[in-house]
Amino acid sequence: MSELVDRTIEDVIKQAKMHNRKSDSKLIMRAYKYALENHGDQKRKSGEPYIIHPIQVAYALAELGLDDATICAALMHDLAEDTAVTLNDISSEFSPEIAEMVNGVTKLAKIKYVTAEEQQVENYRKMFLAMGKDIRVILIKLADRLHNIRTLKFLKRDRQIAIAQETIDLYAPLANRLGVFSMKWELEDQAFKYLYPEEYREIVEGIAKKREERLKFIDQIVDEIKINLKKEKIVCEITGRAKHLYSIYRKMKRDNKTLDQIYDLFALRILVNSVKDCYAALGVVHELYTPMPGRFKDYIAVPKPNMYQSLHTTLLGPNGTPFEVQIRTYNMHRIAEFGIAAHWAYKEQSFLHGKKENVTVKEDKLAWLRESLEWQKDMQNPDEFMSTLKTELVEDSVYVFTPKGQIKTLPKGATPIDFAYSIHADIGNKMVGAKINSKMMPIITTLHNGDIVDIMTNENSKGPSRDWLKFVKSSSAKTKIQQWFKKNERDLNIERGKDIIAREVKRIRLNSDELLTNKNIESTLQKYSFKTID
Repeated sequence: MSELVDRTIEDVIKQAKMHNRKSDSKLIMRAYKYALENHGDQKRKSGEPYIIHPIQVAYALAELGLDDATICAALMHDLAEDTAVTLNDISSEFSPEIAEMVNGVTKLAKIKYVTAEEQQVENYRKMFLAMGKDIRVILIKLADRLHNIRTLKFLKRDRQIAIAQETIDLYAPLANRLGVFSMKWELEDQAFKYLYPEEYREIVEGIAKKREERLKFIDQIVDEIKINLKKEKIVCEITGRAKHLYSIYRKMKRDNKTLDQIYDLFALRILVNSVKDCYAALGVVHELYTPMPGRFKDYIAVPKPNMYQSLHTTLLGPNGTPFEVQIRTYNMHRIAEFGIAAHWAYKEQSFLHGKKENVTVKEDKLAWLRESLEWQKDMQNPDEFMSTLKTELVEDSVYVFTPKGQIKTLPKGATPIDFAYSIHADIGNKMVGAKINSKMMPIITTLHNGDIVDIMTNENSKGPSRDWLKFVKSSSAKTKIQQWFKKNERDLNIERGKDIIAREVKRIRLNSDELLTNKNIESTLQKYSFKTID
């Protein structure tokens, strides 16, 4: 994403036209004027006119190539919350589609909650439900947060910390889940600056000190690789950069190392025209430099759930200095930067690199969102909700296969139980065993990348065991198991209740037909505030 630069509505329109020549400039301008008129004299904490904020949000989305409706919604995203404009007004003036997106990013400010935490949870719940209907809602919210965190210096320290922490916990992981790395990296680095200012400054200064040395190192490597790729007739584009600040900080914390002890601070990116060229380029760099064992990852053959594809390898350069190389096609790079936006189903055409191509969002790319919505429905406790949501978003994944070759993405540490419930609740509930790579294994076995899992079921199965809840890792599996017990225990309790009543009626020698008249039942239901006899 572009850094913080004052943008104008003309910049937004120009950027929209770059991605879609059919972009409706008049519609975007009309949305801008409507927002300008209704925000009136409102100011940001910086003292700037409020309209600057929606312009910046709209520009960030135009950069991603989002459609006109999304850009218009971005320009008007705060109207329903901060002005007298209603969602009905936006629907009438523009369209129900735009109004729905604005509604999705509007907080539930007018409803009274017992605690601030409860209100925050309900706002998140509303946002996720809106995402489920239209993924553009979260893209607007991410762009909104991006501009807000770029201008965080104008807020008090306690607000800076709260917003930065929420960004690290929720918005950066969401950007990662959606594959919008152009936003993810900046959200993390900006939040890092406010959460850990000392550590941030230390890393910035440490990297700056070695800038000349780094540039010399990168230039040497780039020249060598270019020469050798040219010999193999592989057309490429190579760029080099230092790794992102927050990722360096996490590595320092994880490995308990100082900045001077982190060697692979540099990464090269090689862009080529085809998948075949990706693997050919990998062969070239592995001949030039020594690959570090265990540091190769093939995300082309097995893409990440957020659609990311690349070959990753870490090599030993001159003087034994480690550096990472990422190899991908131009199209993979576009998806790596823009994620779900690059696959946008509503976007008619992309003219990137002069090519015209249709793009769609595949259903399986949003499976994690559907599962998230499923467990959110049944979770009322605010602390439990937030804890589960944070875990769900940042959890590492493991990639396993069905016997037919379909990829399933599960949380790290998942078991065949998680796998079974990821297929369907009925499969999980009737599960009696599992084969992993054609061998019968305990159903609590931890799954690893590449495992082929086959679930054994039995129609006469009595259902899941409560012990399974100790082993499953996915929120979706936990929810489905809990739902089974909730339903089946209710049915069991109804039968037990009927037996107790029948025994008691028999003990006191009453006629059950006389006792259980409609009048008596109705009276009892009212007395104890029950809805049905069950």
